[in-house]
This record gives sequence, structure tokens and C-alpha cells, in this order.
Amino acid sequence: MSEDIYQNLKQLGGETRIPASPEEAELERVANPQADVAYNVRFTAPEFTSLCPMTGQPDFAHLVIDYVPGPWLVESKSLKLFLTSFRNHGAFHEDCTISIARRLVDFLDPQWLRIGGYWYPRGGIPIDVFWQSGTIPEGVWIPDQGVPPYRGRG
Repeated sequence: MSEDIYQNLKQLGGETRIPASPEEAELERVANPQADVAYNVRFTAPEFTSLCPMTGQPDFAHLVIDYVPGPWLVESKSLKLFLTSFRNHGAFHEDCTISIARRLVDFLDPQWLRIGGYWYPRGGIPIDVFWQSGTIPEGVWIPDQGVPPYRGRG
């Protein structure tokens, strides 16, 4: 495999600071060397945090992102920094979850993407947010996201 697909990466392998906001975060991508094969990629962020836009209190979620790549793969360090940039960002659960998915879809042009945002309770109510970009490509195995209903998350 040619190393040329990695030459434009700026964050991997170097010291980087946490972006101040999701808008400031820079996602990076590399060409998909297996673009002729439909397969699923899963990222799990069990300690995602953001802020309640009304109270400023922290909100916590377990995110599961599945995508079937098209021409691009997201570089995982840039994804980690993007997700971490929500730490000081005030938005409701639904907005955070859908904003992440839409930014990835716009940036990567995947064949398919799904996000599950399993938010821990605030005010006694857990909020789970789910979104996908369309129909799962035929023949691709998409496992269950593996996050039990709230009572079992412990």
C-alpha cells in the first residue's frame, strides 16, 4: 500500500490541542484503499460529553457510529478531537448527535452512516437519539450497537 494516502494528515503523530468548539475542529480523511469492498467501520465513544445549553451542566453519552465508507476513511485522531470538542459546547442531546452525523456524512460521503447517541439521564429521563443516512448497502453486516436499555447500562 502506498504511503501517499497519508501525506496530507496534519494531526496524526503530532501534538495537537483540543479544539475550542466543534466548528473549530478539523476532521481529516484518507482515501479508502478498499473502496471496491462494502464493509462497516464502527467507532465507539463511551465517554462523550457536552454541556446543557440551559444550565451549563455536563451531559454524558455513549456514542456508536457505524459507517460504510465510500471514497474516504475518517482519520481516527481527528475524529477523537472533533468529538472531544463538544466537551465545552452547549447543545441539546438531539442537536449534538445529529450534528456529528451530518458533519461526517458531508465530509466523508459514505455509502451509509448510522449514529446511536445513548444519553445518560438528566432529570431522571435518559434520551437516546438515532439517525441513519439511508438504507444499509446490500450484503454488509451491521452488528447490533450493543448498548443495553438504560437500566442495564449501570
